[in-house]
Amino acid sequence: MARYTGPKNRLARRFGANVFGKTRNPSAHKQNPPGQHGAKKKKKSDYGVQLEEQQKLRACFGMITRKQLVRYYKEAVLQAENTQEAFLQRLETRLDTLVYRLKFALSPFHAQQLVAHGHILVDGKKVDVRSFQVKPGMTISIREKAKANGLVKQALERASVTVPEYLNLDASKMSGQLVVNPHADQIPLPLVVNVAVVCEFLAYTT
Repeated sequence: MARYTGPKNRLARRFGANVFGKTRNPSAHKQNPPGQHGAKKKKKSDYGVQLEEQQKLRACFGMITRKQLVRYYKEAVLQAENTQEAFLQRLETRLDTLVYRLKFALSPFHAQQLVAHGHILVDGKKVDVRSFQVKPGMTISIREKAKANGLVKQALERASVTVPEYLNLDASKMSGQLVVNPHADQIPLPLVVNVAVVCEFLAYTT
């Protein structure tokens, strides 16, 4: 699976928010988007608005690929529950996302790296697939050899970051559990995203 390696600060500046939770993000709050013509006001077409909302949602979850976004949408459509709710739920219960929410990582990209490098256990077994879907009752923990990792310790010590109510963290053991599947209004997105517009866009372009 492709991993986003582009300029994260430029994306944060484009959306005007610290999308990736970086400790230092100097360009996130600059007045205008990046580029020579960033200061110019340009009215977006309906397609442009939909595309931007999709990009914002991808950014909220560590710049996952559009292919993955489409897959989660198609899975959500098949569920009896509200499509938007099911769609967000699948994004939020990815293993890399929950590693970040449990404060084991400093950013979504750091969480993706921890999973890909085999530092994460699910119910005691190594899982190195970032998109692994975590189910309620499953326990996520840091492998013993990675518990001394300075960045993991630094992430856990951040007092400014809170763990969502649908997760249970045992910081002393570096482990946590997904208690229940989250509702859409419980998911702490760093940006305001019109999920309905994203779903409509995916419905007409896939």
